[in-house]
Amino acid sequence: MERGSSLPARASGSAGTDPAALRVDAGSRSPVRVFAPASVSNLGCGFDVFGLALEEPGDEVAVRGVAGSGIVSLTVAGGGGRVPGDPASNAATIAAQSVMHRLGSDAGVAVELRKGIPLASGLGGSAASAVAGAVAADALLGGGLDRTALLECALLGEREGSGANHADNVAPSLAGGFVLVLPGRTPQVVELPTPAGLTLAVAHPAIEVETLRARTILGDTIPLAAGVRQWGHTAGLVAGLFREDWELIAHCLCDAVAEPLRAKLVPGFAKVREAALGAGAAGAGLSGSGPSVFALCRGRTVAERAAAAMAAAFCDEAGLGSDTVVSPVNRVGARVLETG
Repeated sequence: MERGSSLPARASGSAGTDPAALRVDAGSRSPVRVFAPASVSNLGCGFDVFGLALEEPGDEVAVRGVAGSGIVSLTVAGGGGRVPGDPASNAATIAAQSVMHRLGSDAGVAVELRKGIPLASGLGGSAASAVAGAVAADALLGGGLDRTALLECALLGEREGSGANHADNVAPSLAGGFVLVLPGRTPQVVELPTPAGLTLAVAHPAIEVETLRARTILGDTIPLAAGVRQWGHTAGLVAGLFREDWELIAHCLCDAVAEPLRAKLVPGFAKVREAALGAGAAGAGLSGSGPSVFALCRGRTVAERAAAAMAAAFCDEAGLGSDTVVSPVNRVGARVLETG
């Protein structure tokens, strides 16, 4: 994506094309497998509007043409048997079906979902499944939908998977980068610059925080003082990214709205955040609704130190084991891994 732009067109099979011309026999096409990466959202001050893609982990969706019409079958690997196996309630298949509807396709499609992102981890698992489903269906059918259309299809799956209708996980998982999502009926997505060396450290403790529960505790209003502080930090973080001003970035990586309420859902959070900062991170906070904690770092060496420090703090303060990820910003997003 170009800076300051919405999601760019990838190809031309969007609105205005005769759907009848796009009806494709999926059974005549090679199977397709797609990877969609995990994402970190909110990033402190950017509640529901900031997100970035990680290189790993991610979800994979494989699709192939079969006899029948619509989503004929769904197989799920991973998730401990807790991911919906009904195509009507699974994020990946809802997104895939939305793509098929846009293309006017009544082909039969079998879907296999492999969950690589832990459930209720705060790393955009339902968004990644939805993105992978949408991209895989479009690739199988040769639809060539542009990224705005794919975003809208994936959002339908995300809504079912997480109960939220926000693109702060879907957009980076689809197109990569560090993004700002402007709310609206059709979200506008702006890619923000990433300063040289910007690297993420993530610690995912062995607990779960359901997104719906984490949203419920926030309520519908905030104090004016908290809003002013949040708006200032949001604008300041954008300015810091454009200027590659690490001091300004560090100053603005805090959340005055959601994190103070959600922190109680993550045992040991305050000490984990403190450990990341002590290891040299510019800032740290909850990834999405948690329980994963991210640290934004200047360079991989600092990020590796911060990841180890956060894991140690989770163990010492809460008796929790945790998995860690160290990753630069993934600039690619979803990608086709295999055809045929």
